[in-house]
Amino acid sequence: MTLAVDVHDLVKRYGKRTVVDRFSLSIEQGRICGFLGPNGSGKTTTLRMICGLLTPDGGTGRCLGHDLVRERDAIKRQTGYMTQRFGLYEDLTIRENLEFVGRVYDLDRLAERVDQSLDRLGLATRQHQLAGALSGGWKQRLALAACVLHEPKLLLLDEPTAGVDPKARRAFWDEIHGYAAQGITVLVSTHYMDEAERCHEIAYIAYGELMARGTAAEIVQQSGLIAFVAGGPGADRLAVRLRDAAGVTAAAAFGATLHVCGPDRDALLAAIAPYRGDPSLNWEEAEPTLEDIFIHLMSKARDNVVDA
Repeated sequence: MTLAVDVHDLVKRYGKRTVVDRFSLSIEQGRICGFLGPNGSGKTTTLRMICGLLTPDGGTGRCLGHDLVRERDAIKRQTGYMTQRFGLYEDLTIRENLEFVGRVYDLDRLAERVDQSLDRLGLATRQHQLAGALSGGWKQRLALAACVLHEPKLLLLDEPTAGVDPKARRAFWDEIHGYAAQGITVLVSTHYMDEAERCHEIAYIAYGELMARGTAAEIVQQSGLIAFVAGGPGADRLAVRLRDAAGVTAAAAFGATLHVCGPDRDALLAAIAPYRGDPSLNWEEAEPTLEDIFIHLMSKARDNVVDA
C-alpha cells in the first residue's frame, strides 16, 4: 500500500478560533476521497495544508512522500489545485490560459502538452474562445485542464461542480475516475450527495473535526441510524409535524413520500406511532441516506465560531 497522503493531528488556528482540530487522514495512491461537511467546517483549510499552501499550527504528516512542513515547495510542484471560484484569466482564450499556466511551471513540449489537454477534455474546437465567454461547465473543464497540465500526482478539487448542470457534472466525474485509474490521487470537497457516492471513500468534517470516515456503504452501516419511509395521501405533509419531535433527527418530504430517521429505534417508533394507524399511509423501514447521516452528524457537532 502506497500512501499519497498521510497526515496526523493537523491543527490550524485563526486567532482564538480553531478551524482544523487534530485532523488525521491517510489516502492510498489512486483513490478518490470526498470531503463533506457544512460551510465553514475547515474543508478548504485542510486541503490547503495538505498541498503546502498553508502551514499547520500543529501536527505532522507527509504528502507524496514529502514532509508537510519542510518540503512544501516539492508538494506544490506535484499538486493540481482547483479552487471554488474560476481562477483563470477571462480576457485570455482557452489556449492562451493553458499556455500561461505551462510557462509558470516552465514545462517543456508546451504546445504538445496543451494540444493533448485540449483534446482530452474536449476543448480543442473552442480553444480560441475567451474564457470569460464560457458557460460554467466549459469553465470547469478549462480549470481542470489547467490543473493537470503539469502532470501532477495529487489533485485537490474544492467544490468544483457548484452551479454546473448534471450532464457536465457527470462528464467531469468520468474524467476524475480516468485520472484516478492512472494513479493520480484525488481529494474533492462537495455538497452533492450523489458525488459523494462516486468517491472511493468519504471524510466528513464538521467544524474542524473529522466525524466519519470510510466508503459510503461503511458510513451508512456504522451510522446507527434507523429510517422509515411513508407513502400515501398527505404523507409528505407530516415532515413539518415530525421535524422537531423527540427521537427524530431528520424528517423530509421526497415528492409525495416522507423520509424520517433517528438514532434510537424506540424513540423513533414512538414519534411516528400517532400516524402509523392511518390506513391510507404505508410505512416501511428503509436504509438511511448519506444526507440523513450528515444532518445527524451536524446536529452533534460543536460550532467552533460559537466556541471562539
